[in-house]
Amino acid sequence: MGELVERVGEQDRVLAVVDRAEAIREGRLHRVATIVRRDSDGRILVHRRPGHASRFPGQLNWMLGGAVGVGESYEAAAARELAEELGVRAAPRLMLKFLCSGVISPYWLGLHEAVVTTPARPDAREVAGHHWVTEPELANLVRREDFVPDAREAYDRHRAAGATPPLHDGVWGWSV
Repeated sequence: MGELVERVGEQDRVLAVVDRAEAIREGRLHRVATIVRRDSDGRILVHRRPGHASRFPGQLNWMLGGAVGVGESYEAAAARELAEELGVRAAPRLMLKFLCSGVISPYWLGLHEAVVTTPARPDAREVAGHHWVTEPELANLVRREDFVPDAREAYDRHRAAGATPPLHDGVWGWSV
């Protein structure tokens, strides 16, 4: 058996413990925690997924994250994923939670944010490259074909909820 997750229902209540691959294959709801990393100027870290990734290889994303483990809270999972993928620690703040339609399979998504001022040490298995962007730059990036579709849905919901604080201007200098 692979990675275990909690299968949840329409109200995000635990129904059973299942294998994540099985939950995805059968379209069973489970939980995913994501985190958006901001710098002290309010810019957002956008990263490119590695070309060898099993899901959305080579695509851009503004969220880091993964499955919520059995007995783990959304916040704890978001903090763990930030540490695993970027090598930094922070206390995430839940911005919104919603039932994501998902390109591969539906799931409950907890979207968190954290301001982190320490340098990233990206795990090459998770992050092929990264750059800081402003909110207007992100608004343009999410419409690109090579942006993770589920991340686009999260961005649209995040904006609709008014969860985005004002940002300062920055420069997009990373070739994508």
